[in-house]
Amino acid sequence: QVQLVESGGGSVQSGGSLRLSCAASGYTYSSNRCMAWFRQAPGKEREGVATINSVGSTSYADSVKGRFTISQDNAEKTLYLEMNSLKPEDTAMYYCAADLYGSTWSCSQRTWTLFPYWGQGTQVTVSS
Repeated sequence: QVQLVESGGGSVQSGGSLRLSCAASGYTYSSNRCMAWFRQAPGKEREGVATINSVGSTSYADSVKGRFTISQDNAEKTLYLEMNSLKPEDTAMYYCAADLYGSTWSCSQRTWTLFPYWGQGTQVTVSS
């Protein structure tokens, strides 16, 4: 069974940085794998922050381009999200998600309904 466990959230002041990690287990290598970070703030829709496929192609929401970087360690089955220049509007619960059998196109869409596996989330709070 696929398991995703996030860590690294916390509270930081505006302009600060955080690095989120997601430890994945319970699956074998898939060439169609897509890993993603989503976030959801209270009262708002879930937003696709960034995705990365098995060959390292990435996709970012416009709101985080140039500030956030998604990466993965395939050997360790760990996904990362480096977040810099954080803003109060980045405050949200951040979720790691996985789609083992997607496509290059679906991975680039950052659509949460395409991801069947989810972690429990880690809270990020940015104060002004």
